[in-house]
Amino acid sequence: MNQSTSLYLSALRQVNWQDYDNFSFPTQISKNWLLEQGSLSRLLERYCQILSVDLLHNKFVRAEKLNNEEVELLGRGPCLLRKVVLKGDSCPWILGRTLIPQSSMVGQPFNLEHQGETPLGLTVFSKSDVKRDALKVGWVATKDGELLARRSRLWINQKPMLVAELFLPSAPIYHEERE
Repeated sequence: MNQSTSLYLSALRQVNWQDYDNFSFPTQISKNWLLEQGSLSRLLERYCQILSVDLLHNKFVRAEKLNNEEVELLGRGPCLLRKVVLKGDSCPWILGRTLIPQSSMVGQPFNLEHQGETPLGLTVFSKSDVKRDALKVGWVATKDGELLARRSRLWINQKPMLVAELFLPSAPIYHEERE
């Protein structure tokens, strides 16, 4: 993991999450991206030839490693912590951090622990009973300026996971606005 990625991961943990009703979206395009209810991976695929994943971390963490908000949204228990960078045509677009409670992995039609370099959204949203709630958005200051982020809880077969995504400087959310 390079220094920039480490700094982005640290920044993602520092986001001041806000309700989207109270958030001042910079543009309608950014609002559309941040409030996307379907698979962000599917949306990203429209902007590149090849969507790829750099898997940075994929290990279980104890409940003590979760912050209060994470415990409130997921419950207290061990979670698989998955950290990735989603890339469009080899360009880093999204830094993702997902917490999947161990209890949420039981009885699923797929093994999320062995997701590897497949985008999580492609697997999760292949099911029809997926819901998103607890959506929050925010800005975070980085060495590259202020970046947008979102966090939401996904439910698969009535079992939760928490996904946080930082939109990196080269992400289409920003470039679309400049065109």
